[in-house]
Formats: sequence, C-alpha cells, structure tokens
Amino acid sequence: MTVITDFPFPVRVVESLPIPLPDGTVLSAKAWLPEGAGKVPAALEYLPYRKRDGTRARDQGLHMYLAGHGYACIRLDIRGMGDSEGLLTDEYTPTEQQDGVDAIAWIASQDWCDGQVSMIGISWGGFNGLQIAALQPPALKTVITLGSTDDRYATDVHYIGGCLSKDNVDWSATMMAQNDLPPDPEIVGPKWREMWLERIAANEPWSHIWMAHQRRDAYWQQGSIRQDFAAVKVPVYAVSGWADNYSEAIPRLLAGLSCPRLGLIGPWAHSFPHDVTVGPAIGWLQEALRWLDHWCKGQATGIMDEPMLRVWMQDPVPPRTCYTERSGRWVGEDIWPSPRITPHVLYPGVGLGLKPQGGEATICSPLWVGLGAGEIGRYGEDADWAGDQREDDAGSLVWQSQPLAERFEILGAPRLRLRLNSDQPQALIVVRLSEVAPDDRSTRVSLGLLNLTHRFSHEDPVALTPGEWTEAEVELDDIAHSFAPGSRIALSLSTTYWPIAWPSPVLATLTLDLAHCALTLPQRPPRPEDASLRPFDPPESAPDTPVIWHKTPPKSPRKVVRDLLTGRTTVDFPRWTYDCEMTDINQRVTSEGFARFEITGDDPLSAATECGYKVALHRADVVAGHASGTRMTCDATHFHLTTWLEVAENGTPIFRRDWQHSFPRDHL
Repeated sequence: MTVITDFPFPVRVVESLPIPLPDGTVLSAKAWLPEGAGKVPAALEYLPYRKRDGTRARDQGLHMYLAGHGYACIRLDIRGMGDSEGLLTDEYTPTEQQDGVDAIAWIASQDWCDGQVSMIGISWGGFNGLQIAALQPPALKTVITLGSTDDRYATDVHYIGGCLSKDNVDWSATMMAQNDLPPDPEIVGPKWREMWLERIAANEPWSHIWMAHQRRDAYWQQGSIRQDFAAVKVPVYAVSGWADNYSEAIPRLLAGLSCPRLGLIGPWAHSFPHDVTVGPAIGWLQEALRWLDHWCKGQATGIMDEPMLRVWMQDPVPPRTCYTERSGRWVGEDIWPSPRITPHVLYPGVGLGLKPQGGEATICSPLWVGLGAGEIGRYGEDADWAGDQREDDAGSLVWQSQPLAERFEILGAPRLRLRLNSDQPQALIVVRLSEVAPDDRSTRVSLGLLNLTHRFSHEDPVALTPGEWTEAEVELDDIAHSFAPGSRIALSLSTTYWPIAWPSPVLATLTLDLAHCALTLPQRPPRPEDASLRPFDPPESAPDTPVIWHKTPPKSPRKVVRDLLTGRTTVDFPRWTYDCEMTDINQRVTSEGFARFEITGDDPLSAATECGYKVALHRADVVAGHASGTRMTCDATHFHLTTWLEVAENGTPIFRRDWQHSFPRDHL
C-alpha cells in the first residue's frame, strides 16, 4: 500500500470534539478538518470501539485521507463507549440510531460543514449507517456501508438459517470485555471514574437478550432495513468480500433498495478493501472519494456509469485453511437481479445429473461433521477457512456430477429444494456446494443451513411431524465461482454441523424423496464487457497513527482435539490477543481471549461452549483490568448460561458479579 502524505488540503486533527445531544448527553468525537477548504461535506463514522485507544491505530489512515481531499471527517463514539457519556446496553438500539440522527443534525450545523453529511463505516458502522438512513435525517446525503447487513437475524453472528450460531455467546463475551473500560480523563475530565463505575455496574451479558429471542421477532426486525427497504432514500454504496460473513447482504440490498445504489464484492475478509488479509487489495479510498465527490460535490467521476454490481469471480483453488490471495477477475452486472443469470438445475440420485431421479436417501450425521468448517460467522481471517471437505463428507450424503467438459461459472445464491420427512420434531439440515478436483480434493464453494422448524418462516417456527413428508428450500450463501474443466460439482447434506450450529436435542434421521429434490445453480454466461471494466487504482492510505505492537505470548490456536477414550471433541478458536502501545497518548492496551467448543460422542446434549477474556488498559493514572468468562450448556428443554465478571483497579479487584440464567429452547 502507498502511504500518501501530500494532499490537496492540509488537515487539522481535533482530538476531542464534544457533540451535545438534545437529552443533555455529550458524545465524544475525533475530527479531521481540511484547512483552507471553506465549508465542506462531512463524513461520519459511528462506532462503539473506543476511538481514543481502540481503533486509534487505523482511524487516521482512512479519515485523514478523505479530509485531505476536502471532507470534514468525524469518528464518533457511541453513547456509553469510549469517551461518550451514558450507557450502552445492547447493539443497534433505537437510542443509538436516534443519537446518530441528532449527531448528524449537529454536524451539519457547524461552521466548517456545508450542511451535507455522509456516513461511512464497516461492520457496526456499516450496520448503523443503513439503520440511520432509514430514519431519513435531512442532512444525510449518502451512505457507504461495508461488511454489514440488512437482516439482523438471518445475516449476523447470532442465528444462521434459524440455527443457533456458535458466535452468539462468543460475540457477547467479546463486547462484555469492552463495555466496562473507563473513559480518558484527558477527554472527559475528573468525572471519568464516576463514568467508569457506572459502566461496570451496568455491564450485563448481551447473550441474555439474544437467547431470549430465538426467532425473528420484533427485536430482530428493529434495525433490519429489509423490513422496509423503501425507507432508505439516499444513495447507498454497499461493499463486502466473499470471505466475509456479510457478503450475501449485498445482492439483497441491490435487489431490495430503490434508491441509487452500487454493490462491490471482492475476495476480501471483514476488512476495508485497501487493507486486506485476503488479496488482491484495491484503491478503495479512491473509490470512496469518487462516490462522495459524485453525490456530495456534484463532480463527474463516472462512478454511476459503471455496473450496479461488480464482483471478483474467483478461480478454483485447492482446499486450505488460510488464503492470503484469491486468483480471479473482476466482472460486472448492469442491474441486479440480473436477467443474464440463468438457472442450471441438477438432480441428486445416482450422482448429480441433469434429469430428475427417483428413490429415497436417508441420513443421520455424526456430531463430528462440521469440524472442517472453519470460522463461519466470524471474519475470514487467519486460518478461518474450511479445509478439505472429504472428512465432513464421510458423515454426509454426497452426490457428484460428471467431470465438467468446460469452465462453469456461477454468480448468486444456489438453492436446494427438498421433500423430506424426519423421525424427530426438531432437525436441521446443512447443505454444502463443493468443487472436487480430479485428484479428489474437495473445496467448499458455498454453504447453507436451515433449522427445519423454520422451513416456512423464521418468524413462526413449526415443529416437524415425525414420519410426515414436508417441503423445504435451503438458500446457500451468494458466491461468484468458476468451476474448472475436469472438476466435479458436489452436493453434500448433513444433519449436524458442530460447532458452527448448535445441534438439535435429539439426533434426527432425515429421509429424502429424491424425485422431488433439485439443486439450482445461478449460471453466469460470459460478458465481453468485463474485459473493459475500469481497473481499480492501487491501494492508498494516509499515514496511520504510530503504535508499537509488542510481542505477546502465543494466542490460543485454532485446533481440534479428539479424545479417543472418552469420545470428547474440543475445538479451540483464537480470539483478540495483542499488546498495543500508543506512544502519542502514553497508553497501552493488552488483550487475551479464547473460544472453546466441546461435545462428546453422539450426545447432542453434551454440547458446551466457553469464552474468556482478559483486557487491561494502562494509563499514567490507572491500570483498568477486565476479566470475564462465559459457559453455555444445554439439556433437552433449556440452554444454561453461567457468566462471571471481575474488574480491577491497579491490580486490586473493585467489582465482582456472577450470573446464572436458563432459557427455554424455542424450536432449537
């Protein structure tokens, strides 16, 4: 990446910019203001992740770059986080959204702003950009949203296809480790300790909220803009990567929104496209400027003359648990859904053929199916990818096509239509689409999960009637993929996928009526215009704020341990582990975390997950220490959560609390 230091405008950095709200609460922002530019449009990023000592290391590369090109950039801490007053009690609340509306009005009224405000953000900041756009604040002119979703229930870290995601408790533990860190007295003054103690006392496990809402009810509908796409009137640029959990939201946004919109999906993980762990990177900040200059400054950048959807068509690759680069090419579709995409239907039976086949097939998968799944629901980072699918296939139903005579490309969401019956009232089904190379190595291409009690809707689950035939359709994740000549297309079905999805209370046996089962692939024909797509510029950024990354002990590795005597399987995943020193403000943050998932033999009621964090904020006046742990187990009727929290000041414990809660299983 090229670091740019010479901009059209010099930039003044305002370390502390207080933003008052109508209820008297003061939010804390950091600003990058272009000098000599007069009144300019503003770009707002709105996050909980502590601008002062959390995202400090990366904020300046983005915001100084945009400010240097004539935008007033604001990085705002959400109420109750970082240096902002108040309390944060959950993610994506109506209060958070209204605060954003009020902050936009305040920013638009400042003497350095021309009255126009855009929102730009990734993940949480991408979520609330869409949510606030739906509230239609008058000064908001456009939203650039990355790694976000239009559907908080179906496409986030809580539930997958109505199945309980392993990340539901995990993400709660992550946020709990952030929610009780103190504000900085250099920003908020002597009241910092009072604010800190108030946060500590209010720090509750958010998993308690999420486990109380196991179906797509009003809780999840709030903040899901797909409930009313028409509410979003301003132009939207939606961006993600195929290695990111949120990529499937981009085609839905393009199809559902009626405002001016563009979509971009690269090979990336959960990252800005100019600073990636999975390449190739692009000059994303230049693209953001083209978008902002078009909508906020009326400049002819040509960006709206380009295809509505532009994606990285991925070449076939051998299965690996880590990719740092994905080969392929950029392709585009002028509108989405594209009338160019045609259904290619394959039928399971004797192999995977072009004509319907008859017969029945039965499957009851062992609980070790899913150990090769990687980190579904997280961020597609180091060693997060699925490995060779042959091991999981050993516990699945598998159908393979004949070797392909020529290259076969898909773009969109594969779908599997099923007719089945179950011997249990609750069951889940997992569908994997893979490419099998001539040497039999199998690479997962796309994945879909469905809690079969949600086969009609996520809002109103209906138990299965054992032995009774029913129909269901599983939608797999959207993908752009090229199958190579000589490869075979593989369809795999399982009834378990631990630890990605929590298993049903009893292992179910499913019987499929193959005469009424069909896999539809979204075939994309060649498009000659792809060869003349405007190439992206090389990646650029402003200089990041200087930090020192100290060496840390080895973090918890990603590993699978099988005890062949007890039948116990343990899956460990690494979590945030680092030691970051910010020399310009004389502060240091250390973190150590882990996530563990356990199950024994063929007993789904032995499933358990455990997460833990130790975080310390080192300042001249105090060392604030957080330690917490959560464990979730289950029985046939309930989930059981045990959580503990301890906070220390300069090594002395000042707060301790323990929770024990049980939640009825709601068709899970």
